[in-house]
Amino acid sequence: MYQLTGEYECRIDAKGRIRLPANLMRQITADGTFEFMVNRGFENHLILYPKDVWEKKTKELNQLNIYIKKNREVVRYFYRGATRLVADASERILIPKPLIQYAGIEKEVVLFAYQDMIELWAKSAYNVMLQDEPENFSDLAQEVFGGGFSESDDD
Repeated sequence: MYQLTGEYECRIDAKGRIRLPANLMRQITADGTFEFMVNRGFENHLILYPKDVWEKKTKELNQLNIYIKKNREVVRYFYRGATRLVADASERILIPKPLIQYAGIEKEVVLFAYQDMIELWAKSAYNVMLQDEPENFSDLAQEVFGGGFSESDDD
């Protein structure tokens, strides 16, 4: 089970390769094998999954009844652009051009790691997303996580 964390700014080279930060690589594996799957994210970004996480997610998807239209759509959307990536000896991964174009990535990339996945964002799009942060994050957190403590609970 992974508990990936961190924000990492990287550059993509002319061939579409990104060097994965050492701190992030240490969170993923200790045996030196770095295999991932990448696909389109929910917004205009990409998601990198360690290979074993991808296998778990695809097992869940494979349980869906494909005779139900919404299920077929979810499966199709999840798998669009899915590509196996293996880091080279320099800890770089090669992102396919169609995915680079989808995410609007030019030179600067932000890797945002959380839970068991890594989002890849064009730095400009990531900054726009951050600027769209709610004014009162506390209210949003309370709505999502529920309850919390009221002043009367402190006594």
